[in-house]
Amino acid sequence: MKLLKYTVYRLLQAIPVLIGISVITFLLANLGPGDPVSLMLQGQEHSEELVRSIERRYGLDRPLHERYVTYMAGLLEGDLGQSIHYQRPVSALMMDRLGPTLLLVLSAYAFALVTAIPLGVVAANRRNEPTDHASRITALVGVSTPSFWIGIVLILIFAVKLGWLPSSGLYYPWRPPSSYPGIDSHLELYYETARHLLLPMIALGTLQMATIMRVERTQMIESLQGEYVKLARAYGVPERTILRKHAFNVAQLPIITIVGLNLSTAIGGAVLTETVFNINGMGQLFIEAIKQNDYQLVMGITMMLGFLFVVGVIITDISYAYVDPRVTYGERD
Repeated sequence: MKLLKYTVYRLLQAIPVLIGISVITFLLANLGPGDPVSLMLQGQEHSEELVRSIERRYGLDRPLHERYVTYMAGLLEGDLGQSIHYQRPVSALMMDRLGPTLLLVLSAYAFALVTAIPLGVVAANRRNEPTDHASRITALVGVSTPSFWIGIVLILIFAVKLGWLPSSGLYYPWRPPSSYPGIDSHLELYYETARHLLLPMIALGTLQMATIMRVERTQMIESLQGEYVKLARAYGVPERTILRKHAFNVAQLPIITIVGLNLSTAIGGAVLTETVFNINGMGQLFIEAIKQNDYQLVMGITMMLGFLFVVGVIITDISYAYVDPRVTYGERD
């Protein structure tokens, strides 16, 4: 019951955060240079009457504060508005592009966790040995290198030079195999999905992997120097058991924090990664919306990403209770 109350409390706290995001994004999108109607009619013959009718259709002829109130009223009803450039509902455009972005971000996180946690544990257990030095160099390079640059290097090596992997596009495993030429079964579709996903997954997940590995190493070293570990060694507990049962679980609390808070970094990196690998996800849609000054689409994407980030932070906080029983939520002895 305490956990449920805490969850409701955090969700209520998220409301002013989302309102602040909406205000800032709305002002930036509407007060920036460029006219969305002029961009939409670019290259076409049009009259002043046509421009005014389009402005009335999308409410662009009204004061800024009225447009914001109208937008927020529609948002509360689940209406994200109509894209000025694509002339389609924003929610439909986002649903079309959400799948590729989620596939990319989740696979990048899976790659980061699967590689970073074992490497961090091994580095901590073999402190100041060659394995530890190699892991620290890898982490430093990963943290210092932008994801789009890693993607370009991977394309040059594995797609252009060696020709092992494709350099662009993405196969979607939720579509029927007949959607793609030459694909006859789900197994072939999954294989092509993995081939197309491998390079962007590594490019986007390298930063997360490096960050998690550094934190894992530091926390494992601290845990292995704890009094409870010394006591376990004094009782003759095997080193592998100490590493797995005593030190490892305690060291995972900061990892949960890093995973939750780095969600925004991963989504931001996905924008550039999708551009480098020509993946039709939310990133490319967001860049196109900014180019066309499509404020309705910019608002919709920003609000959805902000909501996902806030929910990720709340899930991170709640996950603490399942990893460390010492964590409580407003309980008093």
